[in-house]
Amino acid sequence: MNSSKPFDIQDVNLITLAIPIFFILILCEYLYGVIAKNNTYRLNDAFSSISLGMISRLPVILNLGILWGLVYNFIVKDFNLGIFQNDHWTTWAVAFLLYDLSYYWMHRLSHEIKILWASHVVHHQSEEYNLSTALRQTGTGFLFTSIFYIPMILLGIQLKVFITVAAINLIYQFWVHTEHIKKMGLIELIFVTPSHHRVHHAQNPEYVDTNHGGVFIIWDKLFGTFVKERSDLKPIYGTVQPLRSWNPIWANFEIFHQMFKDAIYTKKITDKIKLWFSATGWRPDDVVKRFPSQVNDLTAFKKYDPAITKEIRIFAFLQFLIINVISTAIIFTLNEQTYAEKLVFAIILILSVTSISMLLENIKGSYGLEFARSIVVVVLFFKNILEPDLLASQIILVQGLFNIIYITFLIPIRRQIQMND
Repeated sequence: MNSSKPFDIQDVNLITLAIPIFFILILCEYLYGVIAKNNTYRLNDAFSSISLGMISRLPVILNLGILWGLVYNFIVKDFNLGIFQNDHWTTWAVAFLLYDLSYYWMHRLSHEIKILWASHVVHHQSEEYNLSTALRQTGTGFLFTSIFYIPMILLGIQLKVFITVAAINLIYQFWVHTEHIKKMGLIELIFVTPSHHRVHHAQNPEYVDTNHGGVFIIWDKLFGTFVKERSDLKPIYGTVQPLRSWNPIWANFEIFHQMFKDAIYTKKITDKIKLWFSATGWRPDDVVKRFPSQVNDLTAFKKYDPAITKEIRIFAFLQFLIINVISTAIIFTLNEQTYAEKLVFAIILILSVTSISMLLENIKGSYGLEFARSIVVVVLFFKNILEPDLLASQIILVQGLFNIIYITFLIPIRRQIQMND
């Protein structure tokens, strides 16, 4: 066995380290779009995408994928073929290629099998296409995606190598979510580029379910799923059956809800089973007659964009900033937190982004929900349920106090001024 280590890659969470860079690049893209008079951002859409990105990290933080961890350990112990157990550069290269090939099939089947699409659909719900869309990830992916990488473990790929190449693959995919970079010549022969991935995110019939590669576009060309971006066919982003909501909980469970509902109402036993593993667009005939699918008419497509007041826009933007600070503080201080504290933080984050998403939809009672949530977190802090010494707890307290004051006093004052004007 060759024990040389040409790449001294430390066992660090590369995704966590990349998060600040992601946000800097998002800001740069936004500023460039404003200056170039081609802004691709909306506050509501970006808030939704980034909120879903935050929630997608919670299963990792809470070890909800522990079952797959046990499966991996079982394979490593009893079924490891030991072919790629060394640390030679060739092992890293093979692992990188195998991971991207595995990712291709996971990604492709997530567009072809309904139960997998129910999880993956989250990434495609945005009707804008920018770097914040890259962060829009599913919170239920841990249920299914790990199975596609089991062959790598069988071959003996070390966990350190697997985790590192997986992180590099995901980080690479961030930059291709932009409309500002056009076609890139020879690079497009091998690598996934923004042009390729714009096609992948489009709901146009000519584009849908194509270009599934993560880093390499060669898999799509090899397996017949490659389509070029056409100059005469602008991508229309989003899903054929639109979400029409900013709610992160509904975004994660919309298709699951539809499948459960269809399974209950369809009469055929075979259809009750088939619909979970069918093509993504298939539904039992008796259910379709009773509950027709709402499909976008692309000739008259209009993005989901509920009108909101300036007051809501200001409050939502302030929450957008502080929630990002809170989530960053949580992620970078995980080692200081007990499991119970991680769970409490997760619940607080989910409730916070949900109430703000409801505000962005002008849902009645949204301010009341955020006010109640803020009262609760302040009480939790002073009851020491939120550990006072943790930075995340301190920022959550500041957010709670600010929201109580803002909703109680500043909003009525602002409304009174507007009435007088």
